[in-house]
This record gives sequence, C-alpha cells and structure tokens, in this order.
Amino acid sequence: MRDGKPNKGKKPDKAAAAERPAALRRADATRVPGSSVHASLASEIGLRIVRGDYPPGTILPNEAKWSETFNVSRSAVREAIKMLMAKSLLASRPKIGSWVEPRERWNLLDRDVLAWYATSPDREVFLKTVQEFRHIIEPEATAFAAMRRTEEQMAEISQACREMGAATSLQERTRADTRFHLAILRASGNDLLVPLGVLIESAFDHLFTFTTRELDDLQHAQQLHEAIEKAIRLQRPEAARNAVRKLLANTDGVINTR
Repeated sequence: MRDGKPNKGKKPDKAAAAERPAALRRADATRVPGSSVHASLASEIGLRIVRGDYPPGTILPNEAKWSETFNVSRSAVREAIKMLMAKSLLASRPKIGSWVEPRERWNLLDRDVLAWYATSPDREVFLKTVQEFRHIIEPEATAFAAMRRTEEQMAEISQACREMGAATSLQERTRADTRFHLAILRASGNDLLVPLGVLIESAFDHLFTFTTRELDDLQHAQQLHEAIEKAIRLQRPEAARNAVRKLLANTDGVINTR
C-alpha cells in the first residue's frame, strides 16, 4: 500500500476506498463542459492510469463504486470502461472486474492516450520520446517529400512556413509549425506515415506549455524551417534530410535545457 493507492494486482483495501472518493470528486468537478458523462469519466480514469495512480495489474473499483464516487449511472461507467478497453488501457472479465493492462499494450497512437501522457508528470519524458521518433522518421519522410511533392502540397508547406514567421503568439506559431510538419508527412507519398503525424501533433500541442522560448530562439527556428521548405521546393532530398536534422537538434536543445 502506498499513498492510499491499491497495490499492484490487488483490490483496493477499505482505507484506500475511503480516501479515494474525495479526490475523485474533486477531479470530477473539472470535467470539460459539453462532453458526455461517459467520455468525461473515461478521461478522468484514463489520465489516472497513464500518470501511474493505477499501475499495470491493478484491479479497479467495480461499477457500483465508480457510480457512487462520481455520482453517475452504472451505464455511464460501463461505457467509460469500454472506451478505455478500446484504447487497450484496460481489460475486463466477469467475476474479476477491470484491470490495468501492461504499458506496452496501450495504444499510444490514440489521441486521448497521448493527451493524458503529455499532461502527466512524465511529460518531459514524453517529449523526449517523441523527439526520438522524429529523428527516426522525419529526415527520410522529408527527403521523400522533396522527391514526390506536388505543387499543391508544396504550396501548403510554404504557406505554413510563412504563417510561422508571421505568427504573433507562441501558440499561433506552434499551430502553424504543426501544419508544416504534417504537410510534409502527407507530401512524402507514403500512406503509412500520415497516421504517425498524431505523435508530432500531440508533442507540438504541449511543447509551448512546457517551455518558453526567447525571440532569438524563435528567429533561429524560423530560419531552420525555411531551409527545410527551400530544400523541398528545390527538390533536393539530401539537403532536406540535413535541414531536418539541424532543426531536430535545435529542438532537442530547447527540451534538454529546460
């Protein structure tokens, strides 16, 4: 037993059950207005799983307990559990209940799971993990984009790059930055790369909340993006690879120095 959390693989004892409802009710009050009850409940439970409140192997409270804790119907609880099972965070069996699956089974390409991961206490680890993914994928994807992009795709990449430079806020710039990289993935001509853009999108959505960048940093980053845009426009794949690697090294530095 630690910090009132159930032990791995065991049902929570009475002390944990007594402590948890108040904490869950506080979290319950922060639900996003307009979202469905079961989706809000799934989000709350999912966030707690991803951040480690319920380690893999933990048997979760039953429907009746969740229903009482959150003051929701049992049907809402069932739908929430189904959502988390679909994301491979939970498994369930009659007479046993629902338990947390091993981390390696979680669907980390699911937008909700990524959002929970990115806002957990391990968000710095999350960003570094995504950066490793980007080092593996983006240089070659950008080289392919330089060889295969259409004029329409090039226009989309160039426009996103210009919008980054013209942005008046870090959040606005981040959104343009995301569009820039997703457009490159689409221009690569490989359909399997496009769904992986959700990782980049999620990382960019949370990067600006993790770190504050100075004006000089932003100007340098803009120049690096413009070098990528130019290499793709001139259809120079090796130059595109190198430009992306320089950009990724710059982003690594921003993450590692904060």
